[in-house]
Amino acid sequence: MFRTALRNVLAHKARLLMTVLAVMLGVAFVSGTLVFTDTLSQALRGQSAKSYDDVAVAVEMYPSPEEARKTPGLSEAVVDKVAALDGVTSVSARVDGFAGVPDKDGKLIGLGWANKGTNFAPGKDGKDAAYAFTTGTGPAEARQVALDKDTADKGGYKVGDTVRVATNGPVQEYTLSGVFTTDDGAVNAGGSLVLFDTPVAQKLYLKPGYFKDLTVTAPGADADKLLDQVLKVVPKAATAQTGQALADQQAKDIESGLGAFNQMLLGFAGIALFVGVFLISNTFTMLVAQRTKELALMRAVGASRKQITRSVLAEAGLVGLVASAVGYLLGIGLAVGLRSAMAAFELKVPDGPLVLEATPVLSAFGVGILITMLAAWLPGRRAAKIPPVAAMNSVHATPNTKSLVVRNAIGAALTALGAVLIVLGAGQGGDDGRMLIAGGAFVTLIGVIVLIPFLSRPVIALIRPFFVTTFGVSGRLAGLNAVRNPRRTGATASALAIGLTLVTGLSVLGVSAGTALDKMTVDQIKADYMVTMAGGGQGLSNEALAALEKAPGVTAVSPQQAGALEIKGDYASASGVTPGDVEKVLDLNVVDGSLASLGEGRIAVDDKTAAKRGLKVGTAVPVAYMDKQKSTLTVGAIYEQSEFVSPVLIDKKLLDAHEQQAYIGQIFVSTDGGPTDANEKALAKAMGDNPAITVLDKKDIRDEFGGQINLMLNIMYGLLGMALIIAVLGVVNTLAMSVFERQQEIGMLRAIGLDRRRVKRMVRLEAVVISVFGAVVGIGLGSFLGWAIGETFKNSLPGYALVLPWDRIGIFLVLAALVGVLASLWPARSAAKLNMLAAIKTE
Repeated sequence: MFRTALRNVLAHKARLLMTVLAVMLGVAFVSGTLVFTDTLSQALRGQSAKSYDDVAVAVEMYPSPEEARKTPGLSEAVVDKVAALDGVTSVSARVDGFAGVPDKDGKLIGLGWANKGTNFAPGKDGKDAAYAFTTGTGPAEARQVALDKDTADKGGYKVGDTVRVATNGPVQEYTLSGVFTTDDGAVNAGGSLVLFDTPVAQKLYLKPGYFKDLTVTAPGADADKLLDQVLKVVPKAATAQTGQALADQQAKDIESGLGAFNQMLLGFAGIALFVGVFLISNTFTMLVAQRTKELALMRAVGASRKQITRSVLAEAGLVGLVASAVGYLLGIGLAVGLRSAMAAFELKVPDGPLVLEATPVLSAFGVGILITMLAAWLPGRRAAKIPPVAAMNSVHATPNTKSLVVRNAIGAALTALGAVLIVLGAGQGGDDGRMLIAGGAFVTLIGVIVLIPFLSRPVIALIRPFFVTTFGVSGRLAGLNAVRNPRRTGATASALAIGLTLVTGLSVLGVSAGTALDKMTVDQIKADYMVTMAGGGQGLSNEALAALEKAPGVTAVSPQQAGALEIKGDYASASGVTPGDVEKVLDLNVVDGSLASLGEGRIAVDDKTAAKRGLKVGTAVPVAYMDKQKSTLTVGAIYEQSEFVSPVLIDKKLLDAHEQQAYIGQIFVSTDGGPTDANEKALAKAMGDNPAITVLDKKDIRDEFGGQINLMLNIMYGLLGMALIIAVLGVVNTLAMSVFERQQEIGMLRAIGLDRRRVKRMVRLEAVVISVFGAVVGIGLGSFLGWAIGETFKNSLPGYALVLPWDRIGIFLVLAALVGVLASLWPARSAAKLNMLAAIKTE
């Protein structure tokens, strides 16, 4: 039986090629993901271990606002005490924060969030072990800086050049003293690194005479004992770890960080393999149907049912083995490609060998072979049930329509159950609701897949008149052929339906959320401009706010300064704003009271916070600031919840009195004459043409919020594209098999006058009908899921409402039709080339 299976695989190489390709793509994604994450993880762990090779103990200090008033960091006296401990040979103390450098065109080099500045900390020999200088030296004066080599190369900077450096305030100019290489994480993440003289860095990022962290070098010393000594001399607010413990922790963090990325890619690989199951099952079902007479003869000469099933499974195993081997090799290439792609996005991957461990190999072959054999199991069982008497019949076994009754009942029950779960989840909302929807979506998808052969007849019947009217006899025949074998049509359409369910669901969510954000931007922002730091993650300074207030043409300025207040024992985030100006730059719908009361030292709260905490206008509220200072504030206004400000509004001056360092996320600016090029240039000039600070008008703000959603959608579309490619292979395979089975019929059609052109059109239209049918099912189910998921978070996104992206839905339908046309090229050509006399004689 094994020899028979091998002979059948070799005899049907062309027909099994599509199955091999489907399995190969899924396996490539699985193995490529595992190889890539193994390689990246080992490289990052190696880099982390290397950076802590000489570190005996590391100390960090990030004090609370209350502690920061007394001790903002590690003082130079503390550093000296640590340096005096037995066995310590050197101590490197650091203070860091944001620093960005523009290129010659004034554009920021790096990603913004990964752009970093720190101090140059030379030892007794005048060198800093963390940096290897290729040219020049570290900064030794207040007006000097050094740059990492990548940044210097991108900006075209050489030693002695003047470099403009942006922090979170106006730009300042420095002289470049040196260029260095480093393993610092900021540079490897695609950012930049600027080294300042220590007093300059302290003034910029903390306070003169203080550091954020330090590392201790002590060759030969017992790290644990040294750690105990260090803890005795550093402030209680500081945390200390051995270098080895820190390296181990970073390794765990790396594993955790890559884990989410790994799971996402494997999730899409799973979707691709799930789609591939239908192609594989369809292929083996058709192969079994074509070999009815052969299998019946085998039964007649003594082959048992188990032997027939094992023969089909052996064929599937051989196909899976070949596909897995090729897929694994393709996966290695994919891993190398992903590594190169990261470099294209300015993400520097540490040097290291390609890691080929046993897990990706076992996963590739295990998944590939198992998926193929599972998909072939049902066709194998059907093959075993072929009676020996079927060998007497020259006609292939026709599908039994009665067997669809049980299938339809099961499919309808699963679909109904899944739909109920989805509706319940939409009504419940929150994470629990989304879990219900996820379960319901899976059940519904299975139900629709089971039910799809039944759905094919009524749905295709709706579009058949269009094809008959437009394409005549070819259209009529295509419509009839599409529903001749409902199981085959259903299995082929299922692959496209799954892919388009996911794509449509994401599109509905993305467009609905984007529309809500766009409406929110238009409705709630009165300001002409919003000023932020490039790349996010960094805040603007009070100096930046002061510069904007003095800019020519500015009529109103209010920051959105992040803060927090403890109200009745619970913390609530607060926004520090400018009284009198905040209502001019933001359209906050005041329910009760007046925002003008902010200028009187009162606070404003949003309606949901007020309802939750039982607050009303005039209520005196005991509060505690982040520095633990207590006060009593009166509620002066209640406004509708807004995404642009926190639940509590307070005068910025009140907040500043209790903050060590202001963190201003955005500054809203209104100008005389509205948004004009002159006003935008005036704001940029007031900020010293700082490349790290962006000035956004209303269109830019909408693009900023909508761009994140579009980027996410584009990534998802790209990953789901593989599932759609497999679906296309399924259409090609189905048509090729269909043409093979209908050789005699096609020959008769040719004999009675259907020319080659109309034969091609018939096959092409059949493919279009099947593809559009799958697209309609997928779009319908995807829209339903998009609505349900949107219902679970609409309360957290004001103005959210379902928006069906009709333009994208139209594109999906057109693409589905195009998929059918492209998939039919080879089968249609083969059908048209058939010799009509030879085809008529074919059994």
